[in-house]
Amino acid sequence: MNSLYDYIIEPIGERYNNKKKIGNKELILNTKIENWKAINKLAKVVSIPKAYNLPIQVGDLIHVHHNIFRRFYDMKGRQKNSRSYFKDNLYFCSPDQIYLYSRNNNNKSFLDRCFVKPIKSKKLGKKFIPNKGILKYDNAILNNLGIFKDDVVSFRSAREWEFEIDSELLYCMKSKDILIKYEDERNETENNPSGSTCGCGTNQSCERADSGHRGRCNCGSFEECRCN
Repeated sequence: MNSLYDYIIEPIGERYNNKKKIGNKELILNTKIENWKAINKLAKVVSIPKAYNLPIQVGDLIHVHHNIFRRFYDMKGRQKNSRSYFKDNLYFCSPDQIYLYSRNNNNKSFLDRCFVKPIKSKKLGKKFIPNKGILKYDNAILNNLGIFKDDVVSFRSAREWEFEIDSELLYCMKSKDILIKYEDERNETENNPSGSTCGCGTNQSCERADSGHRGRCNCGSFEECRCN
């Protein structure tokens, strides 16, 4: 079973991450389906699209857009699945709704996405420096510009779309959102607030339709795209 343009995926765990266990007690963190921050964004690839030749394979774990597993109320107050829902806990997912994939515990950013870890300010103590961080997951576009993993970078404002990956708080953004590479700063202190509830947001800089279905790259097919 293969879709022409979309991956078919299934969530890892429940649709919503509504509970947190502290000691021998379980706390309910969310009771509303409208809360996008509580939506699960980790999935497993069940099948790959026929139309593209991309690196993601069946069985890979992927971090996806929150709208895929999201439920909502229609005009009559009835709960509905998102339009990505297929059947039997399976969902369609277009390539531009995937931000990072993992195989054999090795995480890689997907297409033109990258992830930045916020850093603490030496002067401000626990407060983090706005629009500045350590590049955690790079990509080919940034590498061609001489920007690599662990480089200290600055990025555009309002790009702090939060993901929690391997218990780390990271900001997901596009390659073009990286503005500056600091050549002489390699020993900054990472900022990873404990107990934070992380959620992903829609990157407003994206020229593709992040929450759309069967989105297309604005610079050609996905295989020939400069984002690969």
